[in-house]
Amino acid sequence: MLKGLFSLQGRYRILHQTWFAFFLTFVCWFNFAPFATTIGKELHLAPEQVKTLGICNLALTIPARIIIGMLLDKFGPRITYSILLMFAAIPCLATSLSQDFNQLVISRLLMGIVGSGFVVGIRMVSEWFPPKEMGIAQGIYGGWGNFGAFGAEFALPIIAVSTSFLDGGASNWRLTIALTGIITAIYGVIYYNSVKNTPPGKEYKKPQKNGSLEVTSIKSFWAMIVSNFGLIFALGLLAWRLEQKNIHFLTLSQMYLTWFALLGLFAYQSYQAYQVNKELLTGHKIYSPEQRYNFGQVALLEFTYITNFGSELAVVSMLPAFFEKTFGLEHVVAGMIAATYPFLNLVSRPSGGLISDKLGSRKWTMTIISAGIAIGYLMAHFINKDWPIPLAIAVTMFAAYFAQAGCGATYGIVPLIKKEATGQIAGNVGAYGNFGGVVYLTIYSLTNPSTLFATMGIAAMICAFMCAFFLKEPKGSFASGDESEQENIHHQPALLTEE
Repeated sequence: MLKGLFSLQGRYRILHQTWFAFFLTFVCWFNFAPFATTIGKELHLAPEQVKTLGICNLALTIPARIIIGMLLDKFGPRITYSILLMFAAIPCLATSLSQDFNQLVISRLLMGIVGSGFVVGIRMVSEWFPPKEMGIAQGIYGGWGNFGAFGAEFALPIIAVSTSFLDGGASNWRLTIALTGIITAIYGVIYYNSVKNTPPGKEYKKPQKNGSLEVTSIKSFWAMIVSNFGLIFALGLLAWRLEQKNIHFLTLSQMYLTWFALLGLFAYQSYQAYQVNKELLTGHKIYSPEQRYNFGQVALLEFTYITNFGSELAVVSMLPAFFEKTFGLEHVVAGMIAATYPFLNLVSRPSGGLISDKLGSRKWTMTIISAGIAIGYLMAHFINKDWPIPLAIAVTMFAAYFAQAGCGATYGIVPLIKKEATGQIAGNVGAYGNFGGVVYLTIYSLTNPSTLFATMGIAAMICAFMCAFFLKEPKGSFASGDESEQENIHHQPALLTEE
């Protein structure tokens, strides 16, 4: 795998084109953070409003990742990713033209849809690489794509300053944010014209039903319903935050109306889930052991993604301000230090996938990495102004490595659960990463960095315990491509129907 990594032929070309698509979506998704202070001053925003915009940036990614997962399984990654890349121009231009807080809220909510692009590449990569290389391939896709967060924090301010002469000498954040969307949309056209969903001769498998995830046991059905409610809860939490003092985007009655609408959405989701799984629930369909999968395993991966990617989203959003306020640093210096956190993605996420491939147990890889996340954040909980700055940086980088490696290890497992539903499963797991980001940032907005680090550390500790005792090794975790295909052929008639 690593020997052919820098080849631009076959599956490696698809991998490189796909991680770059993900990279651009992350540049767009995080293009507000480097200019948060500048925009806040220019548009006279309160500090609470700026923090709330960070939460808005994550919110719609929660339902979007699930919806995109369904569209992905139905239409394939080529069309789905291309359209999403072209759509990115809309929220980018909307942000660049915003004149007040309300307009920024709408534009950043729409930007959350762009953040769902990650799910698409998971399916694309899983089609082109065999299970035995799934960890490193998904790690490279996720890690190098996630590097877009660093690209946004590091490169966008440079572009804004270098084009300041076009805006009367001021940092030209409007043009810079608009450019990210335009470039991403252009790449969407290029991507559509240069990739294919599967290698030559391989069939793109679709789920038999769409509209909701198809499960294989009644217990899994109810676990899925509970999982769906968790995502609705995160959106309700955001609605509550938008009603609070100093925000006032929603009135109290509008907040209640939003909650009512979210309950309606949950009821609709539950109805769709029932329709897709009706034959199973009424006893007219039985799955053979070979075709069954346990949704409890999906739920556990959702929890691992809360603790790794959810914490990463929260830390990337607050780390510049943390170093600035804790050590009295200049904003630019604090930002450069904080940028090392997403920079680490270049190696940490791929290494998590590589370890998952080489250790011989994806379960114990996930357990050990989750324990590392817990140790890192619990150490960060004790950082204060009396610490040497290099030591504080070292502790945050320790936490960063394990959090990002955990993302790679999680998605080394996701595509192995049920191939034809990979998009929907990846969407559910990915949505819970954003759930974690919303919850963690809400805790941060109500408390302080120390409490946030402690909360994330305790959650990761619980996650490590859960992985050790309840996570199961996926079947065929280390099969070659040929073995995987033969297994799928062998199990093809496994679905039984009872009258």
